[in-house]
Amino acid sequence: MATTAPEAPSSQGVQDADHVDILIIGAGISGIAAAHHARERFGDRSLLILEAQDHHGGTWWTHRYPGVRSDSDLFTYGYRFKPWRGPAIATGSEILSYLDEVIAEDGLTACIRYLHRVTSASWSTADRRWTVEVTRTDTGQRLRFTTGFLWMCPGYYNHDKPYQPRWKGVDRYQGILIHPQRWPEDLDVTGKRVIVIGSGATAATLIPAIAQETEHVTMLQRSPSYFFAPPRQNELAVTLRSLDIPEEWTHEILRRSYIAQSDQLVKTAFENPDALHAFFIESMRPQLPAGFDIAKHFTPRYRPWQQRIGVVPEGDFFAALRSGLASIITDTIETFTETGIEVSSGEKIDADIIVTATGFNMSLFGDIAFIVDGEPVDFTERVTWRGVMISGVPNMAYAFGYLRYSWTLRVEMVCDLVADLLRHMADSRTTMVTPSLRPADAEMERRPFCDPENFSSGYIMRSQDILFKQGAQEPWTHMLEYHEEREILPNIDLDDGSLVYG
Repeated sequence: MATTAPEAPSSQGVQDADHVDILIIGAGISGIAAAHHARERFGDRSLLILEAQDHHGGTWWTHRYPGVRSDSDLFTYGYRFKPWRGPAIATGSEILSYLDEVIAEDGLTACIRYLHRVTSASWSTADRRWTVEVTRTDTGQRLRFTTGFLWMCPGYYNHDKPYQPRWKGVDRYQGILIHPQRWPEDLDVTGKRVIVIGSGATAATLIPAIAQETEHVTMLQRSPSYFFAPPRQNELAVTLRSLDIPEEWTHEILRRSYIAQSDQLVKTAFENPDALHAFFIESMRPQLPAGFDIAKHFTPRYRPWQQRIGVVPEGDFFAALRSGLASIITDTIETFTETGIEVSSGEKIDADIIVTATGFNMSLFGDIAFIVDGEPVDFTERVTWRGVMISGVPNMAYAFGYLRYSWTLRVEMVCDLVADLLRHMADSRTTMVTPSLRPADAEMERRPFCDPENFSSGYIMRSQDILFKQGAQEPWTHMLEYHEEREILPNIDLDDGSLVYG
């Protein structure tokens, strides 16, 4: 499908607002990290965060389905500068409380403007600044902000348009049809028959959270996923806390421990995927009902870590299956009926509520229209600079974390790199930096945003046609792993010719 850059709205009726040195878009986990590090390194520079939602937290604010939780441990998903004091696997509300504390401790409350949806961003080389146009979603007022440096941290979820396939007969269904991203606050599942379509982390999180209340819940999956059942509480953390070890020490010890575990899993996924496959299958086997068809329902068609691993703390998802309150059907949907779903085998499943936990759509930089010196930016024609900046786009960085390791491990290294870059510009008395292909890069092969042989989750594969590209050589690649980048990113040569200053 061909794509075009979003069209910038007319500037008529736009009111001038603030000018700031650093403008951050998004007040989720990435934007709050960016603000902390910017404040820490550049306390004398003005800072503002624009957030489209009515609260900070990003995913943890918009996703409110029952049981919503992290699928990464919080010692690495949490910030390195802020000790995590809760269980290793945390609920959405626990993560929000943690972010509340960071905002309060850093004095960021006054820096965040909520309900400010950015519609366009225009760079002027002559003025050495970005002009960002915003619509206030509560009043409709249109505002214009300017900044010397734009830091994109909106995440990659499209919070307004979740992914939902087009199924045959869906209009015939007479029950309640919902997507987890739009979970109604007043939905009562008590005594109801529920189908959850999907096999990923959302489905495996939602099912044990509602199984005790429903008459029965059926997980309807087209194909299986890998699952892992760690304890919710880390025993080492419990021991250290009982000894009154300083929280900073506990946080760092557990952080290193979880990083080492992730290193081992990720390296094994590439070097010996069959062994990792066997590990996941055998770890699930004793937690499933006797005689359960693991080959059919829990043996994926892809390599371990070619898609995300579903984390089910304490094996709560497996416990719901053992209890008989939940079951799995692995098949494709033939059609929706008035009372439920008919699958390709001919089996009919009745349901009062159908939840489409089918994933989400990606949003590139918040679907903002970008313009550089009067020319619209088509990101599908651009390449990334180290997964941090975009070729030909001046004074703009973006936050993109890891897909296998915790997201935040990379975000904080990106924060360090951006801060180093801003300091380098100040020291060299330059006001503009643009990633630019060098002569040796001119004929470089352009590759997709993500190689499906590396990572093949549906939300990324569906979005390849709207995303920027990567090159065949450094520094135009991304999708490296933490065990590689933790040596590379802190030691980057900012004068290697791939960044042009002015």
